[in-house]
Amino acid sequence: MTTPKRTLTAWKATIAVAMSNYIEAGAIIALATSLALWQEAFGFDDGVVGVVAALSANAFGAAIGAAIGGPLCDRLGRKFIYTYDLIVFMVGGLLVTFSGGLALLLAGVILMGIAVGAGVPASWTYIAEEAPNEHRAAHVGTAQLAWSIGPAVGFLLAVVVEPLGLLGSRLIFAHLFVIAAITWWVRRGLPESRRWKSERERSIAAGQRPSFFHGISQLLRDRRNWGALAFLLGVYGLWNTVAGQAGIFQPRVYDAAGLHDATQQNLLQVLVWTLTAAATYFGFMRYGDRVSRRWLYLGGAALGVVAWAVLIYAPPGMFSLLFFAVGWGVSAGLGAQAFYGLWTAELFATRYRASAQGVLFMLARVMVGLLSLVFPVLLSGIGLQGVGLIILGLLVAALLIGTIFAPDTEGRSLEEIESERYGGQVPQSTQIPANL
Repeated sequence: MTTPKRTLTAWKATIAVAMSNYIEAGAIIALATSLALWQEAFGFDDGVVGVVAALSANAFGAAIGAAIGGPLCDRLGRKFIYTYDLIVFMVGGLLVTFSGGLALLLAGVILMGIAVGAGVPASWTYIAEEAPNEHRAAHVGTAQLAWSIGPAVGFLLAVVVEPLGLLGSRLIFAHLFVIAAITWWVRRGLPESRRWKSERERSIAAGQRPSFFHGISQLLRDRRNWGALAFLLGVYGLWNTVAGQAGIFQPRVYDAAGLHDATQQNLLQVLVWTLTAAATYFGFMRYGDRVSRRWLYLGGAALGVVAWAVLIYAPPGMFSLLFFAVGWGVSAGLGAQAFYGLWTAELFATRYRASAQGVLFMLARVMVGLLSLVFPVLLSGIGLQGVGLIILGLLVAALLIGTIFAPDTEGRSLEEIESERYGGQVPQSTQIPANL
């Protein structure tokens, strides 16, 4: 039986590590709600807006961090990354908070992005490795829950501090610094992943000293991983290319859809992300371990397609805006990112699990960055309906890939899944009892 003390310890670790996702989403939204203010204050055009967005935690900044953090996480441990990544984040947060020009703003945005890119794959990996087998979706869903609460709080804060102008935006970045500092302090007492420690001990016993690229080289050398990489990039990379634009440019999308008031735009986003958090908790976390994941994924993905179609092609007005907010909010809670965090942990071996997370997260953020470079220009040039064809095409492709190729992994230990995928016996030293 699961003891209350052990359950409490497991959830404490899950929540502390999941805060990477709150901080990631908060950094994206803090920039999204302030981009127009920075643009006005520092006098740069829409092209520079795209560059700032592309270098942020929403895109290339996070991609760089993931490329570094994933392999280091496999080589030096999960705790190494989530101990030090927030220090980099805090430095970046301070630079943005006190920036007096474009150079400092860019430096801070890039540092925050690198820290996010390193921290998020490590957090998803750690949570899945430490979670009870029969409650893995619930624990991984906590990261998604934190990721949803971040934007809800960020947009609400943007409404509260709007009268302060750019000073209000600086205060939002300062709040992220405080949250990061508290999270860093709490994490200092967390243990290392038991699965990673066992894998590390076996490597040392075999005389192996993994290099920085060891995890990635092992990952790519085994052809059995190629299909999983393509599947997860199709699920998360395509969906996230849309979600990334929504995260940082949604106020501009609302403006193109006829909603011009900044306060109303932010309040609508509070509704979106509050519903995302609710759908994550009452949907994915409660049912991800109990029902068919294929059908749960299909329902969430289909709702997202419908929501965007209504926003883009229905007559502008309150109905289309509210329908989008409800549909996209619930869809994001049940959809690709939560399943990506879960499936990526399940489909790769412990020795390169974080490297796989890093590679996939990097590629997904590069995809976001490439579109972010031109999205503001496209939106003003061809309009929402023109951009809508790209959005709907990406979402439909992610829906089909995730539904058709969804793996059947519910309730099994990571070792059992690894044994089935790669062959051989389940490593006894790394098995975590199902009732922990």
